[in-house]
Amino acid sequence: MTQKLSHNRQKKIAVIEDIAGFGRCSMTVALPVISAMQVQCCIVPTAIFSNHTAFPQYFFDDYTERMPAYIDKWKTLDLEFEGIYSGFLGSERQIEIVAGFIDDFRTERTQVVIDPVMGDNGRAYATCTPALCARMRELLGRADILTPNLTEACILTETVYRPSGWKKAEIVELAQKLSAMGPGKVVITGIRQGEYIANFVYDRGENLRFLRTQRVGTERCGTGDLFASIIAADAVNGVPFADSVKKASQFVRRCILRSIEMEIPVTDGVCFEEYLYLLHDRRKEK
Repeated sequence: MTQKLSHNRQKKIAVIEDIAGFGRCSMTVALPVISAMQVQCCIVPTAIFSNHTAFPQYFFDDYTERMPAYIDKWKTLDLEFEGIYSGFLGSERQIEIVAGFIDDFRTERTQVVIDPVMGDNGRAYATCTPALCARMRELLGRADILTPNLTEACILTETVYRPSGWKKAEIVELAQKLSAMGPGKVVITGIRQGEYIANFVYDRGENLRFLRTQRVGTERCGTGDLFASIIAADAVNGVPFADSVKKASQFVRRCILRSIEMEIPVTDGVCFEEYLYLLHDRRKEK
């Protein structure tokens, strides 16, 4: 009698976000990064772009109405995921679908990572309507880990944004408000502190710390996706949260420096391919 093999013998993360064929963001970042960290990356596309929207022209195909049927096929396979990671969600309907996905596939060992891609540099994206913000806050109730930048943290907590001059007590209050919505672990990224960029780590109210790296170059597309992908894979692999934030920050900085050396256009993101080997933990091979 032939034994039926399980699809759940390897660690898996379900990644729910758009696919941009060129420009190094969203799924084209998550797939190689998570795979390099020895976790199977299973994709749920929300939309298809020829290249991301920072370019003057792009092809776009909304995948929202196809998502439920796509996900239903996974249910027939009895798939289980150690991680669920959602990135950019462009509508209330997509947030509703992601909430349902988490409810259907989450197990006691699943880590849910939400990167609430809603804005940057003090400005909300055009898709970030009041109704979408309200739905995103509801989604946070299902998160274990949240990775907003400072702009997104302000949007979600209805706090007035300013580019610099934040006191630690103010950042702590932001993190506390976000954690109260659901996630035990929060990292607020992109906090400017003079010549440094800081990430604030909030781990269930116990481990509160700034992790700083020196600012280099200009802001590039996809760095938040790169950061969150490392956080998601590390969460599944059991890496302590603060250690993961430090690793992700240093990796992004290294990739930015290499992109400057190679004269990569800012719209093209960061050339993380040059350093993917650094994310592979060879200790697992022993």
